Amino acid sequence: MKTRRLVLGALLAAALPSALSAHGHGDAVEVVEPWARASLAGRNSAAYMTIVNHSAAQDRLVAAASPVARVVELHTHRMDNGVMRMRPVEAIEVNVGEPAVLRPGGLHVMLIGLTRDLKAGETVPLTLRFEKAGERTVEVPVLPAGASGPGGHGPGHGHGHRH
Repeated sequence: MKTRRLVLGALLAAALPSALSAHGHGDAVEVVEPWARASLAGRNSAAYMTIVNHSAAQDRLVAAASPVARVVELHTHRMDNGVMRMRPVEAIEVNVGEPAVLRPGGLHVMLIGLTRDLKAGETVPLTLRFEKAGERTVEVPVLPAGASGPGGHGPGHGHGHRH
């Protein structure tokens, strides 16, 4: 009886890493250089990043959440009668071998109705939900309000920092 339990325990321990990976707790997706712009409470901001899919199958970012915003939506910019407008999107494709780049003027995570000031130099939590990889919470560095990316904007930014 004791041997059977030891064998069962060993089998479960061996299966656990692949089971965790299949549910989004492994390295299926990697979030590289996340950042957001500083903004005041009650206003909006956006989070940007590059998402790399290390799995063998396409995935999709389907939702996001953060305690610093009343509403968090996935957005893109689209030309509408000669005017660039932000529009919500249902999901952001994260293809194998083709990183999803979220940047100003393109795809981004919109932080609507900030519940507090976002101050340059701090980090804020952002939970990303992927269709296949599950949830991943990342700490997003806040850059100055006019920042265009992590390269050289504040201490510790722009050095290939990965989350």
